[in-house]
Amino acid sequence: MSSAEMMENGAADGGEISVSAAPSSMQTQYNSPSLSGKPLLMIEHPNTKAKTKTPSRTPNFITPLGSPIRRAINMTRFDPQDAWLPITESRNGNAFYSAFHTLCAGIGIQALVLPVAFTYLGWSWGIISLTVAFIWQTYTFWLLTNLHESTENGMRYSRFLQLFNAAFGEKMGKIFAVFPIMYLSGGTCVALIVVGGSTSKLFYEIVCGGHGCTAKPLTTVEWYLVFTSAAVLLSQLPNLNSIAGVSLVGAVTAVGYCTLMWCVSVTEGRLDGVSYDRVKPNTNTEWFFGILNAFGIIAFAFRGHNVTLEIQATMPSSEKKPSRVPMWRGIQAAYFVVALCLFPIAIGGYWAYGNKIPESGGMLAAIYRYHGRDTSQSILGLISLFVIINAASSFQIYGMPMFDDMESKITKRMKRALPWWMRVISRFMFGYGCFFVAVAIPFLGSLAGLIGGIAVPVTFAYPCLMWIKIKKPKKYGLMWWLNWGLGISGILLTILLVAAGVYVVIDTGMEVSFFKPH
Repeated sequence: MSSAEMMENGAADGGEISVSAAPSSMQTQYNSPSLSGKPLLMIEHPNTKAKTKTPSRTPNFITPLGSPIRRAINMTRFDPQDAWLPITESRNGNAFYSAFHTLCAGIGIQALVLPVAFTYLGWSWGIISLTVAFIWQTYTFWLLTNLHESTENGMRYSRFLQLFNAAFGEKMGKIFAVFPIMYLSGGTCVALIVVGGSTSKLFYEIVCGGHGCTAKPLTTVEWYLVFTSAAVLLSQLPNLNSIAGVSLVGAVTAVGYCTLMWCVSVTEGRLDGVSYDRVKPNTNTEWFFGILNAFGIIAFAFRGHNVTLEIQATMPSSEKKPSRVPMWRGIQAAYFVVALCLFPIAIGGYWAYGNKIPESGGMLAAIYRYHGRDTSQSILGLISLFVIINAASSFQIYGMPMFDDMESKITKRMKRALPWWMRVISRFMFGYGCFFVAVAIPFLGSLAGLIGGIAVPVTFAYPCLMWIKIKKPKKYGLMWWLNWGLGISGILLTILLVAAGVYVVIDTGMEVSFFKPH
């Protein structure tokens, strides 16, 4: 009987295991209890009680794979906290779940402004830039799925911040990674409340036919509250695997409204007097920052990297069947569909509207402005409904890292799982906290380009730099040059986009008004 089998049998009986071949200075490692259907098992070295425990420098909640660790140190120890957190408490995911989550997270309302980028770049550079960005971010997805599991020490990095800390240290993580990751989760949830609430109001007006169903219709803030209440109610699903059905609905509705929009635009034909000439600003400075703004629009259209490792963490993994295989299959399927949505939106929208595409709102605003009267109200209502459902579904997957972070801090102090009522309260607090920010700081959207630029490295730079640091590819080899080139390019793009965001705020000004959403 192999040492691995002996260890497993001993663990099943709840007994202690002594391995004479193990070095005395051996440190225990952590494994996820959710990989087993058995209760939490604490396996300790016989001399553990007599020793003073030293604080672990390993990033919190990193989960090692069983087989490589057993070969390396012949001993594992379960970390009960992994079984208490919403990202890692269930590990029965598969390639379908991966596709649902990735597709729901990958298509958002920001894709509807892609035709605006073409007004600055033109046909050729617009298509080239969109294609390069698509290939680039697909490649960084591949990097992340392969970095999730370490083949050297068996660790599973179940959260983006953990992987960054493992590569560059916790100090660097706090400086360069915490804010972008938190913004991509919490900031996205705030934006979804604004989009979902505003579109709910529009949907209500379409259904009522413009006659007013009540004497006193709801205000914008009240519609924000209605949407937030629905999203918070849905957020009571316990973990990431449990929202797979929600992500499927969100993915279907995202594909639905993207397809309806470009089909309506192309079917109605080009507008009279449409022009495809590039926008020509008055000064070279305006032209330069206009180009950067176009690159920013394309870069912001791709999202979801901040939840990739979290999605992969919901899958079982072993030496023979690593989680990267079903995860990558799911990503490939999802981004094939994403391509079928984004490219027609960008190309079809620019063909239909040219330079007349509204800079604020993009395709959604263009359809209501140019085709609001000659398009069936049922189609317009269906588009709005799809946007609302997708926003509520996306809120769940982008809120999950925040739920996980909040619960990790509480369970670390309590040393046990959260009671159901405490989990309900924490998620209510987060949801209505986002609602408060959406209402209190309505001009936050004016800073989206500036703040969003800071988050660009999560998609385009950090995965490449982490690959170099962790995998250590052969110096001056293909992977070495490729990842250094993409990593540095991503950092430079970030700096330029932040500079463009600052310029836009200074040049156009910003109307600062608290508690007065439009």
